[in-house]
Parts: sequence; C-alpha cells; structure tokens
Amino acid sequence: MAKIDELFRYLISNKGSDLHLAAGMPPRIRAQGQLNDVPDWPVLEDGALRDLLREITNDKQWADYQSNDLDFAYGLPGEARFRCNYLQQHFGHAAVFRVIPDRIKTLDELRCPPVIGTLAHVRQGLVLVTGPTGSGKSTTLAAIIDAINTQYSRHIVTIEDPVEFVHQNKKSVLSQREVGSDTGSFAAALRAAMRQDADVVLVGEMRDLETISLAITAAEMGVLVFGTLHTNSAAKTIDRIIDVFPPAQQSQVRTTLSESVAAICAQLLLRTPDGAGRVACQEVLLRTSGLPNLIREGNTPQIASLIAQGKSQGMQTMDDALFLAASEGRADPADAFMKSSDKKRFARFAPSEGAAVAGH
Repeated sequence: MAKIDELFRYLISNKGSDLHLAAGMPPRIRAQGQLNDVPDWPVLEDGALRDLLREITNDKQWADYQSNDLDFAYGLPGEARFRCNYLQQHFGHAAVFRVIPDRIKTLDELRCPPVIGTLAHVRQGLVLVTGPTGSGKSTTLAAIIDAINTQYSRHIVTIEDPVEFVHQNKKSVLSQREVGSDTGSFAAALRAAMRQDADVVLVGEMRDLETISLAITAAEMGVLVFGTLHTNSAAKTIDRIIDVFPPAQQSQVRTTLSESVAAICAQLLLRTPDGAGRVACQEVLLRTSGLPNLIREGNTPQIASLIAQGKSQGMQTMDDALFLAASEGRADPADAFMKSSDKKRFARFAPSEGAAVAGH
C-alpha cells in the first residue's frame, strides 16, 4: 500500500472533496468548502513529498512531471478514484487530488430538477454543462451518461484528461479514452469519434478552437455531443464559444452554433443549511424556436428573458434555482444571496453583519 493512501482514506472518511499537498506545509483537505490541516501529519519537507508523489506514478508519468504539470487518475479499488494534478511551486513539489466517487450517482440522488433528466433523451446536438472549477460538472455529466447507458443502446465515446468516472457497459457500449495515453489530444479523439459510429460523445473539456469547432461540427452531423466550459450562464457560454473564433469566422459560427445547440446547463454548488454538504443549482436553457435567432443576431442578453418565458418547459434562470433551493431549505440562504444576481429579490436571505463576519 502506498503511504499516500492513508491521506486518501482520511479524505474519504471526512467527506472531503480535495487533498492539497505542498512542500513546506502540512497536508490539508477541503471539506464543505473549507481547507483544514490533516491531524497527526507533520509539515511536508520537499524530499518527503517527492517520495509520496513518486510512489503512485509510473516511469513515463514521472518523467513528464519533471518538465510539465501532470494530470492522471489513481484509484483505491472499491473505495474511490482521484483526479491527480502534480505541479512545481516556489518551495518545491506540490499536488492536488480531487475525489471521484467509485459509484456514479443518479440524477435523482443528485436532486437535479427533472428537466436535467430530459437531456438523456436528446438525440443530437450540442449539450453544454458549464460552471466554475469544482461546481460538480463532471458529476452531473456522469449521471446523464449513466441514464443514457441504462435506457438506450448507443455507442458512447468519452474523451477526458484524465478519465474520471468509469462506466460499465449496460445497454450501451462505452469507449472511454484518456488524452495522453489513449489519444494524443481532445481534437484528435473527437475527429476519430466521427469515424467510430459514435452516437454520443462526451468531451471532458472544450479548451481550444479546434476542439470547439469539431464539437460543433459533430453535433451538426447528428451526433449528441456533451461538453464543458468554465462559464457561469447560458448567455456567457454562447459568447465564449463565439469569441474563441477569429472575427472573420464569427458570423458563420453564429449560424452553425444556432443550429446545433440543444441545451445549456450552467451549474453552481452551494452549501447545505447545516454546512455538512453541497447542493447543485442549475440555470437551464433548452432549444426553442426563438433561440436560433438570438444566437445568429448576437442578441445573447435576451437569453435570460427567453429562459424566463420557458418555465413551463422546465427552463429556469440561476436566480430562480437559487431562490427555490434557499426557500425549500436545501441550500444555505446566505450562500444563495451571495451567488444571486438580483440582490433585492434575495434581501431576506442576506446574512446579518455578524454572521457574515463569522462565515468569512
């Protein structure tokens, strides 16, 4: 057993999300949004930390780490998997590990609104799940992919760096590809997926022009493409995609994107009222007859109004989702207030000055 496994098991048993290791500091875990020292562990000297990190890498990974950051996945069989990122910092070695639960939760277990479940029934187009780092995008996407796998006979290709949730074949056939070991890049794997009879493609991160362009093309060709971006609203997601392209191409991209977008789900994680857990809140935009025109004309500020008009179809603005979660006692009211756009609407959830200082 690797010595670092002790820290992973402490992270799991204390319901943490991340383990932080850095030379010159004791190990710390993030639990319920707060970073705390791991008890009974000393400050890590650089050499000792190097030995901890080396033990769970192979020779190629370690060689890559000598000149670059390193991303890979590591598992404790039957317990959990971890997304690992190694880096160099001013005082020496460092690493951050994110827990990937061994079991994929269903959308019901995640308490997602029913409209999220409908995304598993979409046949083609581009479905984007967006939000800041650590907002649960991968968890939501894994639940949607599992719903497809449970209900439909399809070929599902996932392209990730690294592979996070490991899916078992149910009704569908899954090909899970890891950038770096199974394929050279997101773009190369996405281009190949179009020759592999893929019905569904999950792109772990749409991080460059080529990948975004290929994802739009695949969706246009009839594939159901899921992807992620680090944006916090549907409107900003559309703008981010368009802005990736050179100005001379943006008009054409607006037209293509207007025909391929099927849904956008922007997600945030909030503390639960007892502070012991997290709950996801989602803004949801679905394709309607009015959406293509707004995208083609560059009128993305009107998307919020389109969402508000689509409540009967399950669409919701982020403020609506935050307000409902706080009102129903699922989310911490002060956290909902801080993340809301319309502060006047959330005034009754505003923390008192004393509570704000304590929370800070």
